[in-house]
Amino acid sequence: MAKLAHAQWSSRMTFVLAAAGSAVGLGNIWKFPYMVGESGGAAFVFVYLLCIALIGLPILVSEWLLGRRGQKNPASTMSELARTANKPKAWAIVGISGIVGAFLILSFYSVIGGWSLYYTVNSVSGAFSGQDADGIGALFNGMLSNPSLLLLGHSIFMLLVIGIVARGVTKGLEGAVRILMPVLALLLVVLIGYGMSTGHFGEALTYMFNPDWSKLSAETVLAALGHAFFTLSLGMGIMMAYGSYLGKEINLLQTARTVIIMDTVIALGAGLAIFPIVFANNLDLASGPGLIFVTLPLAFGNMDGGLILGLMFFLLLTFAALTSAISLLEPVVEFVEERTPLRRVMATVVAGVGAWLLGIAALLSFNVWSEPLMFGLGVFDLLDTLTSKIMLPLTGLGAILFAAWCLDRKSVEAELELSATGKSVWNIIARYVAPAGVIAVFVTGLI
Repeated sequence: MAKLAHAQWSSRMTFVLAAAGSAVGLGNIWKFPYMVGESGGAAFVFVYLLCIALIGLPILVSEWLLGRRGQKNPASTMSELARTANKPKAWAIVGISGIVGAFLILSFYSVIGGWSLYYTVNSVSGAFSGQDADGIGALFNGMLSNPSLLLLGHSIFMLLVIGIVARGVTKGLEGAVRILMPVLALLLVVLIGYGMSTGHFGEALTYMFNPDWSKLSAETVLAALGHAFFTLSLGMGIMMAYGSYLGKEINLLQTARTVIIMDTVIALGAGLAIFPIVFANNLDLASGPGLIFVTLPLAFGNMDGGLILGLMFFLLLTFAALTSAISLLEPVVEFVEERTPLRRVMATVVAGVGAWLLGIAALLSFNVWSEPLMFGLGVFDLLDTLTSKIMLPLTGLGAILFAAWCLDRKSVEAELELSATGKSVWNIIARYVAPAGVIAVFVTGLI
């Protein structure tokens, strides 16, 4: 039986929600606040916003443009575009790397999604109530040391992801983001509202938006640059896959601006929801990744209404994780569906089960396989390092270089509907500024 024609988004709005949902994930709700805390507050925020504009925007547009022109999975798209542009077939590696990167990230991302589910259940049961720092720390460490518990959370989370993606672009991806994104936004607004009631909201505003430039360092700049790149799901094949479902009527630059604004507003909103709670409870701003899974549960367990607030926060975290996870599975499914006889449902099951199996190895690295595997890293940390520091920067760099240097410049300018000034700005940023930024992230990540 012949396969159906390549799917298309039903409207610009659903595409915007899907792309924003991919960008809005654990990076916004979990990673952004603790990076702000570790990097000195507002100075980091301002550099991050600048990097989003100068690096994130052009790479995002480039990946969509490539995907829309190819109308196939990222590997086939890059192969076909290289052929028509009379460029080496080796450019297909950019697409392949994105697909492999998304697969690897999903395997350990699902493990963290399982943590979020576990903490959601704990917030309902009142497990945080009356706990001191040692008690909350013991809860987190006990979860990590229990492979059965981690496997249960990982499996439930991956089943949810597979169930959504198997339904296809219209019923699955679009249907999920139409529900998850508004609920996520509503939960965030409620939590910001609570932050306003703590008496420390002004302190949070000052911390996030009144920069102390003396705290700005080369390390802070590079951290902001790296996070700006990764928060938009760049270099993972996701945006190229999503672009392949786009019609010609969508203005890529306008849509990219909308997605970036939504992603940034939610990241800043997460900070404005979390920092008032941190200040109100005299908690450590620079507690790193533990800010969400150790520090905040301590606050929720010792405040009025903490049970409800804790439940809302970890539901928010779970929804954010889901919107990103379904986008991570999509380019892998698109590849399997187009390169094998498998139809959508079976392609999703095969890809999802593969990521689930690798995720088991990742979760076991916290307990029974805790011995370093390679370069002094366990499976979880090895997958994280390999993707975030090597594969994603190189894939994103390949996408922007191909779009800016290999495609016909006039056709790109016409497709992006650029003015005379816009053409000059686009070519300077896409050809020089953004690649230089990505190279800086990559080189620093290896040092």
